[in-house]
Amino acid sequence: MSSPTPNPASDHPALAGFAASTLYDAHRPTYPPSTLTSILSKLPIPPSSAADPAAPPTRILDLGAGTGKFTELLARREEQLEIVAVEPHEGMRRVLEGKGLEGVEVREGGAERIPLGEGSVEGVVYNAPLSWTPTTKWEAKIKDITWSFDDKHPRFRHEQWRKVFDKQLSSTPFTIQMADPLFSLPLGEDSVKFTDWVSKEGIWERYRTISHIAVLEGEQMEVSRVLSVDKFWLDGRLMVPTQTVKRKVFEAMEEDDVEMNEKGEVALHGQTVFYWTTAVPTAPLKSGG
Repeated sequence: MSSPTPNPASDHPALAGFAASTLYDAHRPTYPPSTLTSILSKLPIPPSSAADPAAPPTRILDLGAGTGKFTELLARREEQLEIVAVEPHEGMRRVLEGKGLEGVEVREGGAERIPLGEGSVEGVVYNAPLSWTPTTKWEAKIKDITWSFDDKHPRFRHEQWRKVFDKQLSSTPFTIQMADPLFSLPLGEDSVKFTDWVSKEGIWERYRTISHIAVLEGEQMEVSRVLSVDKFWLDGRLMVPTQTVKRKVFEAMEEDDVEMNEKGEVALHGQTVFYWTTAVPTAPLKSGG
């Protein structure tokens, strides 16, 4: 009997920060309608799909679906969609499965191990985290707090993922045949800005779902209680207890440029950046794919 195929994604250190999947789902923001409309306009969904309930569904792979923040928006669309949601994190899959979304099949897997055959879907979406875009002094302070942590693991904010696209965009018709592209050219890029109105406590609850902040709940908090310090070194790493981070986040929200509404909610600015392509080569071009 063959041994099970290993899943590299399941061992990634960042997954430890998503252990509290229910809190992640409760406090992470959803995607603005304009973002969803822009993304879906790039997918091969027939115009008649929304008007004709009898139209055959368009099968979409939602890769890295998480707890289904994007998946549930897809499931509510009028277009006839059949969604396969693939996610490596067991806790997040349980939350997603618990939503019982119509037309959604949840499967275990990741980018390195997609549990589908070639040509089995008509479109693929991968929803990366929504990013905060500092447009004010207080948001810039929040960004500084985030960047003060460095656990030597790649994070979305490091934007290393952009290199995949930038490298391909720098190709020319003369060099592309010797390349090993992951996506067919040309690549499209777009972004949608948004503003959320969130209570101060809600901003903290959202902030603490960031994976490298969420992991501060354990040994760092215990050691800080014993030492009564705001920061300390552990195994060669600078550790900052959760309560210290929370205090700094709330101090940032005391800046004079914080915009608040009549409900006492704070304006939080962000944007969704997305790329799209028309096809994914099944083999490198240099090998004849």
